[in-house]
Amino acid sequence: MRIGLLGGAFNPPHLGHLILAQEAFVQLELDRVVLMPYGEPSHRTLEDDPGPDARLTMCEYAFGADARFAVSSLEVDRGGPAYTVDTLRALTARDDVDEVVLILGGDQAASLGSWRAPAEVLSLAVLAVAERDEWKRASIAESLGSLCSPDRVRFFSMPRVDISSSLVRSRARDGLPIRYLVPDKVANYVGAQSLYGASASRSPAEAAR
Repeated sequence: MRIGLLGGAFNPPHLGHLILAQEAFVQLELDRVVLMPYGEPSHRTLEDDPGPDARLTMCEYAFGADARFAVSSLEVDRGGPAYTVDTLRALTARDDVDEVVLILGGDQAASLGSWRAPAEVLSLAVLAVAERDEWKRASIAESLGSLCSPDRVRFFSMPRVDISSSLVRSRARDGLPIRYLVPDKVANYVGAQSLYGASASRSPAEAAR
């Protein structure tokens, strides 16, 4: 099985994440895309973090109904700072996994040299990079340098979707609707759990509108 690994905070997961996962699945001809929310990031502090269990639940609400996708609790269950190399070691050791394709944005790919054990990361997974206007393959290849041979990198296109998790959190905090920015089940969960400053006095349906 060829799986794509898409990791991140998913704080919260939004429609841009779903489109990215879908484009990777189709263009890279994957058998499944595995969404991997991390429990504790190794490189930054999460703003307005409702906790790993809440982010995992929102990922399950966002992706769980689509058979092309799977949500893994591996990094949440493991605890401690999340390092991609540890996750890749675990995934490639599975009998049902033939190849792992690590799905990254251009900015993440450009910074890969600063990750823990980057050479091992690239030995365990093929790199798949979403190419956008601000991150073209030439600049990404230059950033990677000798770290990665060209045959270990794939590029795929991603429609421009100007939705971010920070935008969703800001709108929830300001009492503005987040429906159509996130899946309905995620919007309802944010309202029901009063995440990101959403008003607890409003019903889930009202919070989503």
